[in-house]
Amino acid sequence: MSEQQAHHQVLVIGGGNGGISVAARLRRSGVDDIAIIEPREQHQYKPLFSHVAGGTAPAGITVRPQREVMPKGVEWIQDAVTAVQPDANAVVLETGDRVTFDQLIVCPGIQLDWGRVPGLAEAIQTPAAASHYEFELAQKASLLLRDLKEGTVVFTQPDGPASCAGAAQKPMYQACDYWRATGVLDRIRVVMVVPTETAFLPPFDRELERKIEEYGIELRTRSVLLRVDFAAQEVVIGGPDGPEHLHYDVLNVEPPQSAPDWLKASVLPAPGSSGGFVEVDPRTLRHPRLPRVWALGDAAATTNSKCGGALRKQTWVLAKNVSRVLRGKEPKARYDGYAVCPFTVSRSTVVWAEFDDTGTPKPSIPFFRRMYRESRLSWVFDRHVLPWVYWNLILTGRV
Repeated sequence: MSEQQAHHQVLVIGGGNGGISVAARLRRSGVDDIAIIEPREQHQYKPLFSHVAGGTAPAGITVRPQREVMPKGVEWIQDAVTAVQPDANAVVLETGDRVTFDQLIVCPGIQLDWGRVPGLAEAIQTPAAASHYEFELAQKASLLLRDLKEGTVVFTQPDGPASCAGAAQKPMYQACDYWRATGVLDRIRVVMVVPTETAFLPPFDRELERKIEEYGIELRTRSVLLRVDFAAQEVVIGGPDGPEHLHYDVLNVEPPQSAPDWLKASVLPAPGSSGGFVEVDPRTLRHPRLPRVWALGDAAATTNSKCGGALRKQTWVLAKNVSRVLRGKEPKARYDGYAVCPFTVSRSTVVWAEFDDTGTPKPSIPFFRRMYRESRLSWVFDRHVLPWVYWNLILTGRV
């Protein structure tokens, strides 16, 4: 085990959307000593995974080599974090090396907890179950949904924190549209399990409920996946009327999620916190007890819905605030709780849902209310424009 130690003015944990974007913004603001800790070789554009599962995007366009997206002038430490030592302003790596910092930005993403639902980890290895929350499983889901001609399909969304939780519904609508076009929808029973009181949020429920009725989807609200009998291809759903046993021919799961285990074991979460996410001021994104520590994205205990759209505004705020602190000033930029979920309600239309951390609509174009209705234009933006913006503008710190 090595015992090397390096130092950086700004150290970023995580080379996903948040880590790359905030590092690029800081470089553009003049910060020239930045390092990103990221063990993976590949960078993924995850918002397209639901399109992959729904059969409207090839898997290959969602992935690029990590080295290609690293901002110029930023050091890539290809390693994994095992511990944070705020008292020493240090991070411990899997290799045993330590890296010290002046300012630390924590954005390692979220952890998929397949083992939290009994039988789920085993079921996902069988031919009948998939998920669009992992690259390989999204491709598997695409084939399963495409080839189904009859039977029962169950889609599930977990209770608790999740990355873009509403994305659980996206492949379902695309699959229903495909099954209708191929003349088999009336032979397929579709069940959607959500933990919420309604399909999503009241301002957007009308459009979603219209599509749910149009496709004949059975919506189970206030319900969660309790366990899976993978040998019998049966799920047990817990709802307001008690457990329900359902046989499935295809199961597409959004798994339970939580903060990474090493983060849960650190001092960064709030004392007594059950989720293990980094404690932050939800507006400035600074740790209230550890002023050298900042967090954003899925690993931060912010009040907003966790999603990629929230990251765009969070990275702007955090880069502004860290830059000011490095110059000896107080942070002034504030995050407004913005989040967005583009619901692909067919293979060619989207319902665009933008809202803040109270669930109130927060449209980017206030006068264009049509965005909250089913729209072909929104689909083109989500499927074709946003991926280009992501690779060329977001990851380079330009928007």
